[in-house]
Amino acid sequence: MGTPLGNGAHHAAVVEHFADGAPPRALTRALIDEAPVAIEINGIGYAVMMATPSDLDDYALGFCLSEQIITAQHEFISARAAQVPGGGWMLRIALDAPAAGPLLTRARLRLAEGSCGLCGIESLEQVLRPLAPVTARLDVAPAAIFRAVAALDAHQALGRATRAAHGAAFCAADGTIRMMREDVGRHNALDKLIGALAFAGIDPACGFVVLTARCSFELVQKAVIAQVPVLVTLSAASGLAVEQARAHGLTLYSLARADSVLAMG
Repeated sequence: MGTPLGNGAHHAAVVEHFADGAPPRALTRALIDEAPVAIEINGIGYAVMMATPSDLDDYALGFCLSEQIITAQHEFISARAAQVPGGGWMLRIALDAPAAGPLLTRARLRLAEGSCGLCGIESLEQVLRPLAPVTARLDVAPAAIFRAVAALDAHQALGRATRAAHGAAFCAADGTIRMMREDVGRHNALDKLIGALAFAGIDPACGFVVLTARCSFELVQKAVIAQVPVLVTLSAASGLAVEQARAHGLTLYSLARADSVLAMG
C-alpha cells in the first residue's frame, strides 16, 4: 500500500524511465486512494461504489440527496464509515425518511434480480425519468468562469499531490471558489460537494459548480436534482447531457479553460 498521506492518498515507490536513454531513477510518488465503499442504508445493502475514502460523511448525505433517496437534509440521521478487512469500507447510513421505504424495498429486490448498472435504477425507463426543473437563475459572466477555472489547482490538494483526482468546486457568482471536494470518481466528487453544501447550510442556487471532468448526463441529473443553476465542466459534454440540461433549465458550459469556454445553450 505504501505510506499513508492522509486525505485520500499514500506514497509509493516507483521507477521513472526516460525516452532519451537516461538511466532510470527511483522515487516516491503520491497515489490517490481508491477502494470499494459498500453503502448500507437503514440496514439494507444499497450499492458498492469505487471511491476515495475521504469526506465520507459528505458523500453519504450527498449520495442520498442526489439519488433522491431523501428530499431534505433533516431526513438524514447519521453516517458511520469503517474500514473492513481486505481494504474496503463500509458506509452505514441511517435515515428518518418514510419516503425512502419504496427505494429500499427495491434495493432488496435488486440483490436477486439485478439491475441495468446505475445506482437505484431498475429499468431503462427510470434512467431518463423527468426531474423537477431548476428554478433558480444565476447570471454568471464568462470572466467569473475564467476566474474559477484559473483557481482550481490551488484548491485541489489531492489533485496537486496525485494528478488523479476529480474536483467539484462550488463558486460564488463572481467566480470565487467557496468549497471544493475531491475523489477518484467524478460522480463521487459531486456527491461529496452536494453533501458538504447541505451540512454547511449553503443553498446551491446562490452559486455555480465547476467539475474537472467530462459532462455526462448523470452529472447533469445530479446538478438538476440539487437545483444548481449553472454547471461548468473542463471536458466536453455528451449530446444527452446537453439535451438533459436544456430540458431541465440548467445552464451548461463545457471545455472551460482560463481563457475560453463553450456555452452549451
